[in-house]
Amino acid sequence: MRSGGDPGRLAAQIAFLNEADRLKQVLRATPLCDGSRRENSGEHSWHLALYALILADQAAPGVRIDRVIRMLLLHDLVEIDVGDVPIHSANGTAHGSEETRAAEARAADRIFGLLPKDLGADLRALWEEFEAAETPDAVFAKSLDRVQPVLQNIASGGGSWIEYNVTPDQVETRVGTKVARGAPALWDHVRVRMQAFFGT
Repeated sequence: MRSGGDPGRLAAQIAFLNEADRLKQVLRATPLCDGSRRENSGEHSWHLALYALILADQAAPGVRIDRVIRMLLLHDLVEIDVGDVPIHSANGTAHGSEETRAAEARAADRIFGLLPKDLGADLRALWEEFEAAETPDAVFAKSLDRVQPVLQNIASGGGSWIEYNVTPDQVETRVGTKVARGAPALWDHVRVRMQAFFGT
């Protein structure tokens, strides 16, 4: 629906885009591949959208990569309010906890609420679909979200695995099961590289 003539709608869209810029300030535990610094959540979201485009052949039949890319561009916007909770950190139990999910839902209310109602509702629904990870599109999107830090830790010489003293079993249980659910061949490949890193 073209609504280019509505100045109020356009102002709301720009306000949302300006707010989304704050995602670039949220630092993650995972370093860049060259290990020079930690990535931010804006960079992470862009990189995952590229992962979906390049690794589309790893998706199950029927997965719509355009929807996966949209989910991945949106999935971490709530971190503007909540921050990033590293899955392997001492506070890793908060990752996916009821308290964290409630905080993220409040953030989604605020952030998607900046948009015109129709657009905000559409994007909020995509975010919720990603979080639930039940549809084929969301399962694949979640797989990519989990595998990207693994590959960056391998490339950077250990990254957050060293910082948090992570074991191969922890990577397998916390990450591998979710990657394998949506991209089993990808996880088989990554597991070999991971095991070589850990010397197992």
